[in-house]
Amino acid sequence: MRRKLVAGNWKMNGSLVANAALLAEIKAGLAAPACDIAVCAPAPYLAQCQSELAGSAIAWGAQDVSAHAAGAYTGEVAVGMLQDFACQYVIVGHSERRAYHAESDELVAQKALRALQAGVVPIVCVGETLAEREAGQTDAVVGRQLAAVLDVLDAADLARIVVAYEPVWAIGTGKTATPQMAQDVHSALRAKLAGKNPAAAVEVRILYGGSMKPDNAAELLAMPDIDGGLIGGAALKAVDFLAIVAAAR
Repeated sequence: MRRKLVAGNWKMNGSLVANAALLAEIKAGLAAPACDIAVCAPAPYLAQCQSELAGSAIAWGAQDVSAHAAGAYTGEVAVGMLQDFACQYVIVGHSERRAYHAESDELVAQKALRALQAGVVPIVCVGETLAEREAGQTDAVVGRQLAAVLDVLDAADLARIVVAYEPVWAIGTGKTATPQMAQDVHSALRAKLAGKNPAAAVEVRILYGGSMKPDNAAELLAMPDIDGGLIGGAALKAVDFLAIVAAAR
């Protein structure tokens, strides 16, 4: 039985004051959560997350990591730096990184590998645009994105990753995939994972990242291959985030 994971992606939001209030409210509202919980914060706030969340039921992580171990890569964040702040997770290949920073499937794969080698769990994001979905290319696109990561991993490493399906057309647009539409893609992704390692594929958590909110979380999380959510806007409101965590029971 896969334990569900609800991971908040704060994106480029937050301040020391706002973060402290948000985390305090989330911690106060948690009552014996039945799922794993994480927040992925901007790099400058990882020290604050470590300080505020150490010893709590909430893990913390980063939103990106360099494919390089160290060196002359101005502005990049090395996985060793994430280790310094006890990050358990890091998001790689988010649609915004792919779109705005031209990250290729191969670069995303190298980032995932770098994280795994350091013991940090990569949350590998895959997803299609509206044009790709309308052209019937969803399975081909997400399959290609995931295949690039599978190509660089040993079969034994597969169970150590998390996958997040984020239909780009359903993020911040008001459009949402139906639970069955999401389930169909999650099922196809699990089949792709099984092609690499059938036993590990059963263990890999596949999160839904297409605008999961309190009013649709329970329906989505009831699907057999949806193992949690990668939460954007709703992660910035404690009441909404807590409602999604509660739905993950």
